[in-house]
Amino acid sequence: MNIAVFGASGYVGGRLIPMLLERGHVVRAVTRIPASLDSHPWREQVEVVAADLLEPTTLELALDGIDAAYYLVHSMGSTDFQSLDRTAAANMAAAASRSGLQRIIYLGGLGDGELSPHLSSRQEVGRILADGHVPVTELRAAVIIGSGSLSFEMTRYLTEVLPVMTTPRWVRTRCQPIAIRDVLDYLADTLDLPRTAGRIIEIGGADVLTYEEMMQRYAREAGLRRRIILRVPFLSLGLSARWIGLVTPLSARIGRTLVDSLEHEVVVKDPTAEQLMPRLTVGYDEAVRRALERTRADDVPTRWARGTWQPADPLPGDPAHAFGAILTDERVIETRVAPEDVAWAFMRIGGQTGYYSAEWAWKIRGLIDQLLGGIGLRRGRRDQEEVAVGEPLDFWRVVGVTPGRTLDLKAEMMVPGHAWLSWEVTGTSAGSRLEQTARFIPRGLSGRLYWYSLLPFHALVFPRMARGIIAAAEARATAKATQQT
Repeated sequence: MNIAVFGASGYVGGRLIPMLLERGHVVRAVTRIPASLDSHPWREQVEVVAADLLEPTTLELALDGIDAAYYLVHSMGSTDFQSLDRTAAANMAAAASRSGLQRIIYLGGLGDGELSPHLSSRQEVGRILADGHVPVTELRAAVIIGSGSLSFEMTRYLTEVLPVMTTPRWVRTRCQPIAIRDVLDYLADTLDLPRTAGRIIEIGGADVLTYEEMMQRYAREAGLRRRIILRVPFLSLGLSARWIGLVTPLSARIGRTLVDSLEHEVVVKDPTAEQLMPRLTVGYDEAVRRALERTRADDVPTRWARGTWQPADPLPGDPAHAFGAILTDERVIETRVAPEDVAWAFMRIGGQTGYYSAEWAWKIRGLIDQLLGGIGLRRGRRDQEEVAVGEPLDFWRVVGVTPGRTLDLKAEMMVPGHAWLSWEVTGTSAGSRLEQTARFIPRGLSGRLYWYSLLPFHALVFPRMARGIIAAAEARATAKATQQT
């Protein structure tokens, strides 16, 4: 079949596509930023179409000639995720009705009764899609366990960082976690089973556990001592979210959205999945074991954070009048080494490599960001040598890459404005020229005060960073010359 995957750059979509290709389907990957798919090994096997669900006019091409579409999109990283998801779903339903699409397969969230805003929004999306003229299969899952998944990463960080935890009442809520592999199998099998069309199907793993049990079982699989968990019933949701934002790679905003949902039991109650698609699902312990193996081997094909970037944010190349004055710090250094060596050095920025200067200052900035509810430096980077548009890098997001020439990062730390850090190397008659530029679009008076208060630190950090990049490039060039001789 001709299949469109909306959310191709997201956690689930990036793993579903190779499975669909293995089953012989022709896949069209739909994403707002085509370059965000460039690092995937399956990139050349699919057609990539740029479309935005908030822009209805872009959906006609995305659905042209398509038999079925997977809808794997959500806006949880946004402050107004309910409104955005509602609009996106309505646009998809309308476009699907006009296109002659035969089926939509949507991955939503488990739960019944009075739900959190997040879970309620996931189910509202399913209803909006089903109100259209195209049959919808809505798979509802609880937390998904896999390397790089949001639920797994939250559990991993909380359990590994905190041998003693004070926890709120939600740790006793029951949940039916499901392995990412089982989710992918259900999604792919649904396509081959016409009788699943127009149905809501609840899916879950082999175990029903409390979140406390999930953390203790994670500790056992990770080779950690049993965690001491002290329940504090009066611990507020806001404080829980702040704590999650401080200890895990999640921001406090996403943490609050999740904590709201953790208070609600998410367990499979409808046997439809067992009747239509019977299978032995993986237990929680095995799901954690597989996720740990991939994480430790640095073999994580997709991560939850990759899907949270909002490309509508301003970019460094936007005209100044669009968002206000742009404040800049520019550093230029020339060297005798080749451009490829300089590019190699700045492409390795962040993660284990660090920032080539004043590492203490960057660590303090990361800690301050965590205390303010941001993500800090904890996300690291996917690969120590390569980067791709759309993926996270510490508290930055990669928004532009030209291999061997440029790298543009946009800050996702807590700042009163928009900030970028960019590098460009060009060849010269004597070697190469590095341009390092920090740009900041302040938001109001607080943004300007923030920038000017940091000027002394900029004078300390940015020149040393540029010189550190050049030093690393020169060291690499020297090492290569030594090997050749």
